[in-house]
Amino acid sequence: MQLLEDKIIFLTGGSMGIGFECAKKYAAAGAKVIIVSNDKISLDNAIEVLGREHLAILCDISNEDEVKHAITQALSVFGKLDVIHNNAGIAHPSKPLHETSNDEWQRLFDVNLKGIFYTTKYGLDALKKSKGCILNTSSLVGEIGQENHAVYSATKGAVNALTKSMALDYAQYKIRVNAVAPAGVWTPMLRSWAKEQSNASEIEKYLDKIHPLGYCPEGDVIADACVFLLSDKARFITGTVLPVSGGAELGYRFTH
Repeated sequence: MQLLEDKIIFLTGGSMGIGFECAKKYAAAGAKVIIVSNDKISLDNAIEVLGREHLAILCDISNEDEVKHAITQALSVFGKLDVIHNNAGIAHPSKPLHETSNDEWQRLFDVNLKGIFYTTKYGLDALKKSKGCILNTSSLVGEIGQENHAVYSATKGAVNALTKSMALDYAQYKIRVNAVAPAGVWTPMLRSWAKEQSNASEIEKYLDKIHPLGYCPEGDVIADACVFLLSDKARFITGTVLPVSGGAELGYRFTH
């Protein structure tokens, strides 16, 4: 039996980057995946790769009505939900707090946190029936901070706290709630960030060095951890923020 056989997974931000790697791993593990994204081109490309037995929904996860409609559509097609993976997020702009505009602040919080709020609000009843689980994509910066990313770091710190509170609230329904916290991962979003940096030519070496295991990974390493957390192998794990970071958070060390 495959780890996610017959599971129905609602995956936001599932058409690119870590989300798309998760979508492919979930499908390979036996799940049907509902990919939710606000980018139609990447949605179309993703469903071509995954196959038409899966579902693509165009949706802005910061828009309550669109999320409600997406959940309703997913349930009308598949009849149930076993998992909500809140993966969609944005990291821009790369600025300290005092240079951040009101609109930039609001957009980061709307995408990175309201998306979780809305998917939970409209998907919880389905998860109660399936005794399913929720997975949030956080970031190591929510624990350790990041230079020139004050508001992004704040949103991911909030995701961590939210994950633990949700785990307590929904344990009574046998719903598990966890998060994964990558450090650097080569995604389109990270490559775009790298180009913004003043030392863009050195950024690849830098990203390799921050991971004690010696390299900045592709998104498949995160996806493998997500498959585990959504599977029955992790049936007694809830409220965990799992670093999938190559040891990037581990103490002082000499650089070589």
